[in-house]
Amino acid sequence: MMQDLFNQSPQWMEIDDGLLLWQPGYIPAKEADVIFETLFNTLNWQQLPVWMFGKQVNQPRLMDWYGDEPYCYTGLELSAKPIPSSLAELKMRCENVSGFRFNSVLANLYRTGEDYMGWHKDNEAELGEQPVVASLSLGATRKFSFKHDITGKKIDFSLSHGDLLVMAGKTQQYWKHALPKTKRVHSPRINLTFRNIKGKVD
Repeated sequence: MMQDLFNQSPQWMEIDDGLLLWQPGYIPAKEADVIFETLFNTLNWQQLPVWMFGKQVNQPRLMDWYGDEPYCYTGLELSAKPIPSSLAELKMRCENVSGFRFNSVLANLYRTGEDYMGWHKDNEAELGEQPVVASLSLGATRKFSFKHDITGKKIDFSLSHGDLLVMAGKTQQYWKHALPKTKRVHSPRINLTFRNIKGKVD
């Protein structure tokens, strides 16, 4: 069934051991401006600690979490809380274009290019065997990189205001991804990553 979906959607890109859907400008610029300002001013942005290399450090970004169930990564447990209307509509739009359902969203705020996300996978057990993550970018343009575990092949995207990138198939099994630090960016970026906690679909 899913293979039929991919065959019918020319926007899906097959990469080695993975599937991506990239929709530049999915949210029109003026609408994206309003969404950015709303989320920037209303979400409960926090800088929370995680465990890395045996010690607790603050994440190099701010974040907020909404979903039906708690979500755990790198020793951090995020409590369940209802998705607000400002994010629920965006969730539905990401579902419509991707063909997948989501019941949670991890929001990240990168204040400048000094905030970043290191190499990692979204492959926690509660996300299921082949996690699907829809990543919506708002604000500053940033480079988003993929690296294959076995071949070392890299793929870079320049994600701009309103862009949508969906990771599916075996992407989280074989590819790490990162948002590298840069001194060239001085304005904020909000990234919304919609996902589905295993066994819970709203």
